[in-house]
Amino acid sequence: MATGRERFLQTLSFQQAEPPFVRCSGAWQETYDLWRQQGWDGRPLDEVFHTDTVLQVGVYYGPAPAFSYQVVEEDERTRVYINHEGILMREFKDHRDASMPQFLKFPVANEEDFERLAMERLGLNAEVRFSEEWKHQVTEWKRSGLARICWADRWGGFFGPLRNLMGLEGLCLAFYDQPKLVERMMAQRADAIIAITEKVLEHTDFEAFWFWEDMAYKRGSLINPHLFRRFALPHYRRVCDWLRGRGIRHIWLDSDGEIHELIPLWLEAGINGLWPFEVQAGMDVVQIRRVYGHDLALGGGIDKRAVAQGGEVMRREVGWSE
Repeated sequence: MATGRERFLQTLSFQQAEPPFVRCSGAWQETYDLWRQQGWDGRPLDEVFHTDTVLQVGVYYGPAPAFSYQVVEEDERTRVYINHEGILMREFKDHRDASMPQFLKFPVANEEDFERLAMERLGLNAEVRFSEEWKHQVTEWKRSGLARICWADRWGGFFGPLRNLMGLEGLCLAFYDQPKLVERMMAQRADAIIAITEKVLEHTDFEAFWFWEDMAYKRGSLINPHLFRRFALPHYRRVCDWLRGRGIRHIWLDSDGEIHELIPLWLEAGINGLWPFEVQAGMDVVQIRRVYGHDLALGGGIDKRAVAQGGEVMRREVGWSE
C-alpha cells in the first residue's frame, strides 16, 4: 500500500489514490472542550475519524522574539492586552477563541515603526525560531512516511501579514497614502519567507508550502485586486520561483471569503492550490473546478454550518456513507 506521503502527492497531481487521501482539519478550543464533555477521550482526530495525518514542519514566521503578553486593563467581561504580535486588543474572557476581538492599536503606523520592528523581530533570527526540540522532531518525522507541509501561518503572505502590522483600515489607506511603506513591507516579507524556509529545508524537506492571506469577506476581496496585483504579484512570483527552484511543486494559499477575483492573480503568481473555499461566502468548489480544471488543486469546500448541526445534515454535506 502507498504511504500517506505518496497518496498525498498522487492527490495533488490529480492521480487516483487508493485509499483516497482525506485530511481532517482542526477545531476551536471551545469545540474541543465540548467534545470532551460529550465523551471524546482526547485521541488525535486522525485516529478517531480514520483520516490521513499531515505533519506541519514549519516554524513561526512572525515576530521573533515574540512580544511579551501584557495585560493593560480588564473588567468582569473583557481583557485588554498586548498579544505576541504586538497588537493591543480587547477580547471577551469567555468564548475568547470563538469570538472576534476588538483591535485597538497595531505596532506599525509609519516607516520608522516598521524598520525598527523588522530589524528587531522580523528577520531570520534563527536562534529564536529553530529550537532543538523542533530540529529533533522534524528529523524523526522524515522516517514517518506521512505527508509534510510548511505552513507560514499568519505571516506568510503579502496582505494578511501587513494587516497584522497596520490593521485593515491602516493598511488599505497605506496603499494610497504610504505606497513606499507597503512596497517595503512586502519586500521584507518575501526576503523573510525565503530565508526562514531555506533554514527549514536545511533540516527537513516537505511536499507543499502554504501561504496565508485571509484577505476577503463575504462579498469579495478586501482590496481592489488590480491594486493588489500591482504591488504583490512580483513578490509572490519571487517566492514561488524560489520554492520551485528548491523542488517544491505544490504551493498553496489559505484565504477565507469570496475570492473569485483573486484566484487569477494567485494562479499567475505560481500558486496552484487554494483553501478553504468558504461556502457561506458563496464559494462553490464544483464551479471552481469547471473554470480552472487541473490548474488548481482545491481543499475544503464544506459548509461548516452543516457540520455544526451534526447528524444527517453533516453526513449529507460531507458525503458520508456507512
